[in-house]
Amino acid sequence: MAKIVYVQLDGTRNEIDAGAAASVMQAAVNNDVPGIIGECGGSAMCATCHVYVDQECIDDLPPISEVENDMLQNTASERHENSRLSCQLAIDGSFDELVVHIPPTQV
Repeated sequence: MAKIVYVQLDGTRNEIDAGAAASVMQAAVNNDVPGIIGECGGSAMCATCHVYVDQECIDDLPPISEVENDMLQNTASERHENSRLSCQLAIDGSFDELVVHIPPTQV
């Protein structure tokens, strides 16, 4: 089972076992993690699940798709090279632990 660590701006860490969640966004929403909204429900249509992936974890993830790349141009917080949409990060066994940082704002 994958563990996901959501790091808030103040350094608070929300550590959860992803369980049966299909994505990092869904795991956050299912566990009331502050800062992840996911208005579109995971369709890569709103950018309200934007996260900054910890540099130590970035190589465990698949490349950004064209759709995700386009949507990352519309994030409320500044896009960085480690920006991802958490709805597009599948919990599929490609990582045991993933650390993501919540941006200052989603909307």
